[in-house]
Amino acid sequence: MTTPSPRTPQNPTPQNPTPQNPAPQNPAPQNPALQGLAPQPSGPPSAGPQPSGPRTPGSGGPAGGPARGLQRVTASALGPYQSAVVRIGFAATYLFFLLRELPHRHELYGPDSPWHWELARRLTDGNEAFSVLMWTDSTLWFESVYVLTLLSAAALMVGWRTRTMSVLFMVGVLSLQNRSIFMGDGGDNVVHLMAIYLVLTRCAQVWSLDARRAARNAQRAAEGLPPLRDIAGPALWAVLGPVLATATLMGGLGGTWWLPTLLWVLWLSAAAWWAVNRYAPRSEPRTLLDVLANLTHNAALAVIMAEVCLIYATAGWYKIQGSRWQDGTALYYPLNLDYFTPWPALSDILGASGLMVMVLTYGTVIVQVAFPFTLFNRRVKNVLLVVMICEHAGIALLLGLPFFSMAMIAADAVFLPTAFLVWLGGRVTIGRLLLLSRLPGRSRTPGSPGAPVRADGPDDGPADGPARGGHGGTDEPRLQGGGGGHTLVG
Repeated sequence: MTTPSPRTPQNPTPQNPTPQNPAPQNPAPQNPALQGLAPQPSGPPSAGPQPSGPRTPGSGGPAGGPARGLQRVTASALGPYQSAVVRIGFAATYLFFLLRELPHRHELYGPDSPWHWELARRLTDGNEAFSVLMWTDSTLWFESVYVLTLLSAAALMVGWRTRTMSVLFMVGVLSLQNRSIFMGDGGDNVVHLMAIYLVLTRCAQVWSLDARRAARNAQRAAEGLPPLRDIAGPALWAVLGPVLATATLMGGLGGTWWLPTLLWVLWLSAAAWWAVNRYAPRSEPRTLLDVLANLTHNAALAVIMAEVCLIYATAGWYKIQGSRWQDGTALYYPLNLDYFTPWPALSDILGASGLMVMVLTYGTVIVQVAFPFTLFNRRVKNVLLVVMICEHAGIALLLGLPFFSMAMIAADAVFLPTAFLVWLGGRVTIGRLLLLSRLPGRSRTPGSPGAPVRADGPDDGPADGPARGGHGGTDEPRLQGGGGGHTLVG
């Protein structure tokens, strides 16, 4: 259940208009620092008579902006579409990586790895890293962890039991990567960090099976029916609790303090959410839990954005210090290495043009250094986003680093405009309906029996229409109770 945002009461018969106008109820974003994430008040207030009387907190004046900002970050989880794209992008990246390396898994992370189990154990003992693969060197245990990581990535991608799957996904990523730290192409470091951050976000508000289940329960509640009975969520919670307790007692959670604390807080908070939702869904404790979850989500989303800016800033400034980047020839060398030339003919054509090599070399540095400074200008930021996405697509094609490029594009998606993501989601929904309608014996036109339910509402997505509430296209769905995945049931 969502806590409604407070509204300033309106007086239909204005009296004694004053020159100072209260802030509009639904301000539209005007060049926000991060489009779709933190709307700012629009231009000058509209002219006309305004209600008189005492001013409510946050309705105007010097304290209006901070009050509205505080209300915004506590009453809602910002960037539902951006966080959903980040979730889908990183889960898909690691899922496809694990599938591609399935025939080579033993050489990469398993018993046949050159970095064998004893060396990995010594390293983790020294740096206090966490890996469940260090619990035993059994081949069966390795296969179980690999399959569990693969399945959790698939479940996280579609948003099934997102809270639980995000934790299992983080455990799997940390376990495999800390087992063999020399495997990867740079994108694995980004996945490593984002797997931790995603645990703290409400990334299943839209485009997830959790959001669809929450919408169906809301529809049943409106019809006076009880919610659908859930068995899988409590069963997962009951199974993972003893596993966590055993790992903690046996010292199998690494040498750091933050990981055991995080896992126990998540496990206990899931029980608290379930109990409050079941026995006091409209109480003050439910509102408090919602506020805490929103604050945690918004803080984690801000950390993700700061991390992306830090990646590009450090990469750009380190490039500036290199002589090959200074003289504009840095791109020439990887284009002539066999290891980075999946398409030799294409690499030869590009590398033969000195002008093209120089333009791409200098352009890469300029874009990476400039990007953090463009976040306060929406148009320039969006242009650079397109350029960087095209750059990563070129890296995937020319240098043969598809998973590095997928990870960086997924990280860039946190800055995509909400209006574009809503439009993209609508096109995907239309394409899916057209595809399903062509299947023999399956009519899936909207409104017909068997038509899919929208992931963030009764009809599987936001309705088209003008922007409302300053969310850049449509109202953001309020599914923090179930769609956000912060309950015992996932």
